[in-house]
Amino acid sequence: MNTKTFIGRVFVCAEDGAGMEKNMAYEELAIEGRNAVLEAFRAGRTIDKLYVLDGCQDGPVQSIKREAKKQDTIVKYVTRERLDQISETGKHQGVIAMAAAYSYADVEDILAAAEEKKEPPFVILLDNVEDPHNLGAIIRTANLAGAHGVIIPKNHAVGLTATVARTSAGALNYTPVAKVTNLSRTIEDLKKEGLWFVCADMGGTPMYQLDLKGPIGLVIGSEGEGVSRLVREKCDMAAAIPMRGNIDSLNASVAAGILAYEIVRQRLL
Repeated sequence: MNTKTFIGRVFVCAEDGAGMEKNMAYEELAIEGRNAVLEAFRAGRTIDKLYVLDGCQDGPVQSIKREAKKQDTIVKYVTRERLDQISETGKHQGVIAMAAAYSYADVEDILAAAEEKKEPPFVILLDNVEDPHNLGAIIRTANLAGAHGVIIPKNHAVGLTATVARTSAGALNYTPVAKVTNLSRTIEDLKKEGLWFVCADMGGTPMYQLDLKGPIGLVIGSEGEGVSRLVREKCDMAAAIPMRGNIDSLNASVAAGILAYEIVRQRLL
């Protein structure tokens, strides 16, 4: 007997024959949006299947189809209604690629990336950031700012979903993301590797007054709660972003972008 079931993003295949049962399961990730799909192909990700809006012939879609042909990817032309059914974000732009779920890197891989580039490590750590749009935007910023990777906790954090992939605009293919059990312990371990840590905190020292050069980890908390007390206590510095408006907090991804580029600015001095 051979049965196949597609449940959400998990495809389960069970085979039973010759007195032996073999169970296999794997996750498929829907990569949505033209830029994210094109970057996935160009980064060498294995795409199992590409869904394209039937009749769509514009330039970006033609580029995606050429990349699919290079990799012998199965291309299926479907209706908009079918794409809407597959889509998790509702913003597929006429293309959805099905790939194995993004794998997480190890923290050691992030340090190795810095060593390979002969640069002092620059890591962004996220504490309780649960919004996929924030995570995707931060991964995008991390890539553009030259950070060597992003670290997220296993609990109280969003994973690498289709929304994260799309919001990262392809950066997820190039920027390693590690998931750890205990963020505070990871900070302690990275301190042994020579990193200093700065967290975003409204009550901290203005960021322009801090020395943010050298091996550094930037810690960003959730928009509502900020960095948790235990994680904040492990940090060597707390950086405040100057604000002149009427509200008292920034979106987590915006705060990450501002502080990341202050680190970039100081590294260029």
